[in-house]
Amino acid sequence: MAEILNLIKRNGDPTENNSVPLFMRAPWYETKAGLKAVKNLPSPRIMTSHLPCHIFTQSVFRTKAKVIYTMRNPKDVFASLFHFNKTLKIYVDKAKFEDYLEDFLLGNVLIGSWFEHVKGWMQMAGKENFFYITFEELKQDLRGSVVRICKFLGKELNDEEIDSVVNYSTFDTMKENKMCDSSLLLDEFFSPNNGALIRKGICGDWKNHLTVAQSEYFDQVYQEKMKDLNMEFPWEKSDDTCLCDK
Repeated sequence: MAEILNLIKRNGDPTENNSVPLFMRAPWYETKAGLKAVKNLPSPRIMTSHLPCHIFTQSVFRTKAKVIYTMRNPKDVFASLFHFNKTLKIYVDKAKFEDYLEDFLLGNVLIGSWFEHVKGWMQMAGKENFFYITFEELKQDLRGSVVRICKFLGKELNDEEIDSVVNYSTFDTMKENKMCDSSLLLDEFFSPNNGALIRKGICGDWKNHLTVAQSEYFDQVYQEKMKDLNMEFPWEKSDDTCLCDK
């Protein structure tokens, strides 16, 4: 999403995306370095965050700043986070897989509960400065998603510019772009020998990790946690990904 927004900002021109690290173009707001970088960015600024809504800077909600919230099938989030943590130097992997799954479902992981995170930000749904989309929608129809995002931002791009945004924000393109994979941070934060930061970029990778029993248990927790949220997501419609009452 950060790559898409930077390309939209530059009318599809990939020059900056190919020469400036993503963490400098869309800094992580919750980090000291990121906050400093955000303050130095020219308007309109793009900033990234994993923070839950209730601890995000409340001043944003008193402005017209536009918020784009990207979600993903929580089973795939779990699989992705499982591999991501292996690349972090600060993370010591001593837990068994099933224990880590329990931690995820309880929210005892980095950034906290996926369920509470989604429910918190979805309180903004319907507000004119809030736009939400899923990873699954981006994968299924990237061009259509870019058009929708441009409309939300009030940014008019021609067909050629939209095509450029799409071409330079695909998973394969970003995987080859050293400005996207945070390789410049590897020595400080990541252990490249333990895996790639940009790994697969697919939907349904959870099937390669969870047993049938674990998947069914995940569904039970999901139904209980999300029962009060009157919304439907793409992963709830899949025949082999229950996550909802049929």
